[in-house]
Amino acid sequence: MELLSCLSKKANKKLSSLKACSWRSLCFLFDFFLFCCDPFFIQICYFLLTSSFGFLALRILTPNSNAEQGHPRNLDLFFMSVSAATVSSMSTVEMESFSPAQHWVLVVLMFIGGEVFTSVLGLHFTNLKLKRESESSSSSNSTSIDKSLKFLGHVVFFYILFVNLSGVFLTLLYFSLVADARAVLRMKKIKVVLFSIFVTVSSFTNCGFTPNNENMAAFKSNSALLLILIPQILAGNTLFPLCLRLAIWVMKKTTKREEFGDVIRRPEVAEYYKHLFPRSHCAYLALTVAGFVLVQLLLLCQQEWSSPEIFHGMNAFRKLVAALFQSVNSRHAGESVFDISKLSPAILVLFVVMIAHGNVGFSMGYSCDRLIRSDGRCEDVSYGFAGRWSGKGKMILMVAMLLGRLKKFQIEGGKAWNFG
Repeated sequence: MELLSCLSKKANKKLSSLKACSWRSLCFLFDFFLFCCDPFFIQICYFLLTSSFGFLALRILTPNSNAEQGHPRNLDLFFMSVSAATVSSMSTVEMESFSPAQHWVLVVLMFIGGEVFTSVLGLHFTNLKLKRESESSSSSNSTSIDKSLKFLGHVVFFYILFVNLSGVFLTLLYFSLVADARAVLRMKKIKVVLFSIFVTVSSFTNCGFTPNNENMAAFKSNSALLLILIPQILAGNTLFPLCLRLAIWVMKKTTKREEFGDVIRRPEVAEYYKHLFPRSHCAYLALTVAGFVLVQLLLLCQQEWSSPEIFHGMNAFRKLVAALFQSVNSRHAGESVFDISKLSPAILVLFVVMIAHGNVGFSMGYSCDRLIRSDGRCEDVSYGFAGRWSGKGKMILMVAMLLGRLKKFQIEGGKAWNFG
């Protein structure tokens, strides 16, 4: 018995020392990443890790048994995981080939890969770094900046929750009221809750994925649904700085708390969080976005208004809303209510200019009707031309998606990438 108690004590000591050693190692690694590693390296590791975990989850879960495409290949699953994590909206697998469980994995990947969410993580790391520095220097100024950044992090996090939850609620409300929209999902055996959450997160993160093969073309006549999603797209990317500043101003007026005013007034906070624009920059941003969208809307309506292939069976109001939705999506999101390949060449060139360097994966699909010579082996699929690329080509596209997602490190166009 004495021998057993002695061995037990030694084992406990070994375990406690092992735990302490492991904790010190984790703290060392955390400090190394926080203070020594380049931000570009940290973010590339983040997206590679999230993509890898997403691939494993997609690989383990069973795909849709009713899918015509069969079980996707491992490379295609990894491609889809990278595309969702980098919110690039490029696909090599039909979305209806995935099971509901796999759709939920894509929802998580899109959410944690979105620009607003990753900016909150970056703000948290910056706050920790400043906190360590303020503890060593005991400066009151750095302490106040630390508090402002922490407060801003809470504001952005609740902004994410509010926009997404309100979008899900409005989408669920729409489907509960409109029977023909529910019928589309019922025919495809897609749950209304899954579709509402999926399309809201996809719109907010500007990924452009939907759980059905046709993207939003199946709902191009559901103008109210498109009008619900348009603010989600703008609030999650293009107009995020403006919406964030407006949200802080509204909370300052309603709560009368000085912390909100400090966040807006202090230029040091904007230096650490690049999405917090000054008032004048927000005004210029709003004018720029409105100008780009208006130009696209006018040209799209002028070129395609009478086209039976684009606006077939739609009244003037539905045409206008669908054209507005398509114009908003060309900047970043990549959702589509039209068959892009049927648009006129002038509009295609306009879209190419708008989506350049924006990580937008507009897809023309792969239709056998477009072949010059008919081929009995041809198969209609909803994903884009990337699905027909070789394995090496898809790997090149994955690298391009990762670099495009991290294009903020090359914010000064034409110059070398800014590391550090």
